[in-house]
Amino acid sequence: MGEKRYIIEVEKAKKDREGKPSMGPVYRSLFAEHGFPAPIQGLDSCWDVFRLSVEKYPTNPMLGRREIVDGKPGKYKWQSYKEVYEQVVKVGNSIRSCGYHQGVKCGIYGANSAEWIISMEACNAHGLHSVPLYDTLGAGAVEFIISHAEVSITFAEEKKIPELLKTFPHAAKYLRTLVSFGKVTPEQKQEVEKYGLAIYSWDEFLLVGQGQSFDLPVKKRSDICTIMYTSGTTGDPKGVLISNDSIIALLAGVKRLLESVNEQLSVNDVYLSYLPLAHIFDRVIEEAFIWHGASIGFWRGDVKFLIEDIGELKPTIFCAVPRVLDRVYSGLTQKISAGGFLKKKLFNFAYSWKLKNMKKGHKHAEACPFFDKLVFDKVKKGLGDKVRLILSGAAPLSTHVERYLRVVTCAHVLQGYGLTETCAGTFVSLPNELGMLGTVGPPVPNVDVCLESVPEMGYDALATTPRGEICVKGNTLFSGYYKREDLTKELSKIAKENKLKGFEVIKAVHLDPVPFDMERDLTTPTYKKKRPQLLKYYQNVIDNMYKSGNKPKA
Repeated sequence: MGEKRYIIEVEKAKKDREGKPSMGPVYRSLFAEHGFPAPIQGLDSCWDVFRLSVEKYPTNPMLGRREIVDGKPGKYKWQSYKEVYEQVVKVGNSIRSCGYHQGVKCGIYGANSAEWIISMEACNAHGLHSVPLYDTLGAGAVEFIISHAEVSITFAEEKKIPELLKTFPHAAKYLRTLVSFGKVTPEQKQEVEKYGLAIYSWDEFLLVGQGQSFDLPVKKRSDICTIMYTSGTTGDPKGVLISNDSIIALLAGVKRLLESVNEQLSVNDVYLSYLPLAHIFDRVIEEAFIWHGASIGFWRGDVKFLIEDIGELKPTIFCAVPRVLDRVYSGLTQKISAGGFLKKKLFNFAYSWKLKNMKKGHKHAEACPFFDKLVFDKVKKGLGDKVRLILSGAAPLSTHVERYLRVVTCAHVLQGYGLTETCAGTFVSLPNELGMLGTVGPPVPNVDVCLESVPEMGYDALATTPRGEICVKGNTLFSGYYKREDLTKELSKIAKENKLKGFEVIKAVHLDPVPFDMERDLTTPTYKKKRPQLLKYYQNVIDNMYKSGNKPKA
């Protein structure tokens, strides 16, 4: 495979491990051959990431959103790094004026926006633990997270205030202050005050700390920066404790990786923020852009207008989950099919020609510049004309979709793999390496990885085709699960079962022609399956399968 040229072995495989399963060789990125990136002086917390960029790039456009003129979306309007910083200072002073300090849990609830980032940076400045509340999981999960994390103050999108109020009265035991990203109605104020809480509009809250100034607490690398709750595929969401060090180590590794393949970030890069900031994938991408003084533009919040927002913003890097890229692929293939015989013939010929040259080892920009200009330029313009990197994560991307997009978008299409617990980035494929098609590539240059055998599943890390549980080591790893010491100890013990039990043998199968979806609450926002909800939804089907599966054969 193509990724083998980009990894080095740093530890030999181990057969006999005193009763533990065998372990394959430990691998590291070739780009970390001489060691992981060294700590950057002065960069000890996520607050430093933002603070240093404000000092270096005060007038650079940082956060932008489309202006609505006469009910229609217009150009992006930008706030500079200095202007954002000034708002962060005001929000931070207001937080402290309300009596909240380092270590307090602060919820952030809503779609991506400038206010989301400003609230997050205010938490970073004063050492509060930001706790993202899921934008699509409903009041049940929101109430659980507020109560479990003991959230004292929450910032919320204006249209999410009613959802937040549905968590009362239980969540009101912990919440003391609510802040809307927009306005607050008199009825909402009355409802909140009934429980002894305070609620502010965004403009009101900016004035709460007016005339006051607070010293920023000392923040260490080991300090927790955020408690990011996973989607809860196996029950209640789990609070993943992510430290400053985890995010900073990841940023250093991503920087080393991009520089090594000549695709480093710069102040000229532009990112479309639409994947949930409540997830680690988007959070660390936006941290990377902030670190480089680059620009982040927010979408309007409707997937139907996503391509239009892309066309207006003209991002240079586009991150997506497979479902979004599947839609891009479907849209492109439908347009080609409807374009007439000659256009379709030309497109297919150009596609085959370029793909053939890429298979020969040509870089995508050199594989067929003539057809890039003549045929594929329209596709490029449809994505804003400036996209150079497309990164897919959260679930596997179909190989045929990845192959197609690598050819027609005139951009590098990469797949990555990671977990909330590994601060997102663990593996990522590399530009101009067609041999990595359908894979997540080598490890990023800040972790060591290996496979550990799982005998009860027949996975052997030492087989000709190694299979096993992925083990990751590095500073990007999380600090534990909040209030779940049992789960923290569990990423350290493995059941020692070698034979399938009766209940593990498949006795019946049900095929559903309709894919699992969020509309029926069967998947998480990143399209992972929610097992308890699936069980409830398919309970009758499962019961019938048990009945038919237990019948003796004639």
